[in-house]
Amino acid sequence: MPERPAAFEPFIPASETRPEFTFRAILLGSLFGILFGAVTVYVGLRAGLTVAASIPISVLSISVLRALGRASILENNIVQTTGNAGQSIASGVIFTLPALVFLGFDLEYSRIFLLALIGGWLGVLFMIPLRRQLIVEEHGHLTYPEGTACADVLLAGERGGSFAGRVFLGLGLGGIYTLFQNENLLGAWPGTPDWQPDFGPQHVMKGAAIRADATPEYLGVGYIIGPRVAGVIFAGGVFSWLVLMPAIYFFGSHYTLPLYPATKPIAAMSPSELWSTYIRPMGAGAVAAAGLITLLKTLPTIFNALRSGLKTMRSKAGKTAALRTEDDLPMSVVVGGSALLVLIMFLFLTFKPVPGAQVGLLANLAASLLVVIFGFLFVTVSSRIVGLIGSSASPVSGMTIATLMATSAIFLVKGWTAPAFGALAITIGGVVCIAASNSGDTSQDLKTGFLIGATPWKQQVALMIGVVVSTVVIGLTLNAMNKGLEEFHATSQAWNLNASHSGVRDQGTFTRRSFRIAGSSSSAALQGSNYVLLNALGSPELADGKYLYNPATGRIEVQWVQGIGSEKAAAPQARLMATVINGILTRKLPWGLVLLGVFLVIVVELLGIRSLSFAVGAYLSIATTLAIFVGGIVRWMVDRAVAKAGGGSTESEISPGSLYASGLIAAGGIVGLLGVALKLYEAATGHTDILKFPKTFLFHDWVSVIMFVMLAFSLYYFAKKPLNDSES
Repeated sequence: MPERPAAFEPFIPASETRPEFTFRAILLGSLFGILFGAVTVYVGLRAGLTVAASIPISVLSISVLRALGRASILENNIVQTTGNAGQSIASGVIFTLPALVFLGFDLEYSRIFLLALIGGWLGVLFMIPLRRQLIVEEHGHLTYPEGTACADVLLAGERGGSFAGRVFLGLGLGGIYTLFQNENLLGAWPGTPDWQPDFGPQHVMKGAAIRADATPEYLGVGYIIGPRVAGVIFAGGVFSWLVLMPAIYFFGSHYTLPLYPATKPIAAMSPSELWSTYIRPMGAGAVAAAGLITLLKTLPTIFNALRSGLKTMRSKAGKTAALRTEDDLPMSVVVGGSALLVLIMFLFLTFKPVPGAQVGLLANLAASLLVVIFGFLFVTVSSRIVGLIGSSASPVSGMTIATLMATSAIFLVKGWTAPAFGALAITIGGVVCIAASNSGDTSQDLKTGFLIGATPWKQQVALMIGVVVSTVVIGLTLNAMNKGLEEFHATSQAWNLNASHSGVRDQGTFTRRSFRIAGSSSSAALQGSNYVLLNALGSPELADGKYLYNPATGRIEVQWVQGIGSEKAAAPQARLMATVINGILTRKLPWGLVLLGVFLVIVVELLGIRSLSFAVGAYLSIATTLAIFVGGIVRWMVDRAVAKAGGGSTESEISPGSLYASGLIAAGGIVGLLGVALKLYEAATGHTDILKFPKTFLFHDWVSVIMFVMLAFSLYYFAKKPLNDSES
C-alpha cells in the first residue's frame, strides 16, 4: 500500500505546541454539536438526506473564537471535531431508530440516548487502532475529501480569510423566510404549493400531483449535493408521482373493492394516499435493493479494509508514539472501553428489555457481542470507503440492512417472531448503523487533524465528549418531531375488538388527556380517556398506523397519524428498516410491490445511473424531491456562470454558494424546530394559532412559488458574489 510521503509535514509541526484542548473550544464545540445534531434530525427526517456539518462549524468557530480573542488553528479544529459528532450520530439515529414507531413502539428517550451513546463511542473507539494505517500510512491513497476540505477552511482562517459572513447571511435570510413560510409559525403563504392535474372526462393524469415543500433547507441541500445527484433524486420522484400513480389510478379506478394493501377503493384515494399505500412499499424494495447492490459493489474494499484493519491492530498495538502528532489513546482504552460497552449493552437488554422480548441472559450476551462484531466489521469498512469516495457515498444503509437481515433471520430460526423482537432487531441494527456513521465522520475529522498537525488523543477525547453532548438533544428532537407534527383524523369503521385481526395489535387504553381532530372548527378538544389504542402493521383491513377504538360505539373513530412517517417527516430509511424486519419475521409483505421496486432498481443500474439516489427519490414525496431539485438547478446555473466568467473550476465545498446554502439549511432546521416547539406548547396549553398570520391575498399557491423563486435567486446571487474579508 502507498506509504506516507517522507517530505510531508503538517501545518503545525510536531515539535510545536499551541492551545488546543481548551475549555472554550470544548464548550463551543458542544453547543454546535447540540445545534447541528437537532438540525440534522429535523432535515434528515424530512428530506431523507444529511449534509456534513464540519465545514459550517469550522467557519462559525473561526469567527466566534476570533471575536473572543486570538485563537489557534488547533482550537478551531477541536471545536469542529466536537461539534461534528452531533451530525454524524444524528444521521445514524434517524436512519434506524424511528423504525420503532413503524413497528408500533414508543420512542423512549432513555432507549434512544443509550443506544446512540453506545454506537457513537464504538465508532470512535474502533477508529483508534485504525487511524495510523488509514489516515497516516495511506495518506497518498485515501484522500478523505470532506476532511481535506475542512483542513483548507481552517488553514484559510489561520491565514486571515473569513467566510462566516456568508453563512450568517444565509442563516438570517433563511430564518426570516421560514418564519413567514412555516405553517407552524406565521404561515403567511402556503408552505407546500400543490397542483393535482385532472384533464377532461377521461381524468387524464388523475392520481398525479406536483407539489413542493418550499423550504430553505431543501433548497440548500439540493445546492450542496449538486445538479446531477439532485436530478437523479427528482427523476425518482417524477417516476413515482407522474408515471406510477396515474397508472395505478388509470388501471385500478374501476375496481369497487380495495386492492391490497389499500383499505379503500383506488378511485376514492387522494395522491397522498396512493403514495403512502402503493409507492412506499415499492420504494422500500427499491431502497433495499439499491443499498445491497452498493454493498456488493464495495465487497473488494470491505475485504481489503478488514485485512488491513486486523494487520494494523497486530502490528501497531504495542508501539508507543514518540511525537505529539502520533499520540493516540492507548489500546487499553480501546479494549477496556469496548468491554465496558458490551457490559452496558448487556445490562440494558437485561434490565430494560423491549416489552415482550425477554430472551434470557445468554441471548442478551450474544446480542451484545453481535453488536461489537458487526460494529467492528462495518466501522472498518466505513472508514476506508469514506476515505475513497467521501461520507455521502458510503453505503451505511446497505450495511445496516445486512445486519438487520442476519439478525432477523436468526430470530426467525429461533421462533422469535413477535413484534417485540422486531424492536430488538432494530436495537442491534441501530447501534451498528450509528457506529458506522460516526466512524466515517470520525475518520474525516482525524484526517483534518493530521493535515494541520493536531494531537490525535485530544481529538479522540473531544469526539467522545461530542457524542455524549449531542445524544442529549437527539432523542428530544425525535420525540418533538413525532408529537409536534402528528395529526388526528376523524374516521368511522365498525370493529370487533374481540375478533382475530391479522396485523392489528391491541396496545391498551389510550392515555392521552385530550387531542384535536385535524381540520375541525371546534375549539373544544375531544377527550380520549375511553379509547383503546390499536396498532396496524401489515394488516389487510387497516392501513399501517395507529387507531383509536371507542368501545361505547364499537367503531374505530380516529386515525392517529404520527409525525414520523407522515408526508412531513417520511423517514424513508427507517421505514425501510421496519419493512425489512417485519417482512422477515412475519413472512408477510406486499411482495408484488416490493419486487417491482427491486427490478426497477436493476433497470436503473443497467442504465448506468446511481440507483440509491433514484430509489430514495422514488420513495420520497415529490414535494421534497422537487424542492431539492430547484437547489440543484441553482448550482448548475452558478457553475455555468463561474465557468463562463473564466473562474476555472466549478463550485467547491468552501465556495460562497456552499457557505450560503449551509446557512439556509441551518436556518430552516432551527426555525422549523421552533415551529415544532410552538406546536407542542399549543397542544399542552390548549391555545391555537398563537403566531398565525391572518389569511390575506398572500395565502395562495402562486405567492408561495414566487417567494421560493426569490429565495432561490438570492442563493444564485450570493453564490456568484465573491467572498471578501469584510464578511466576518
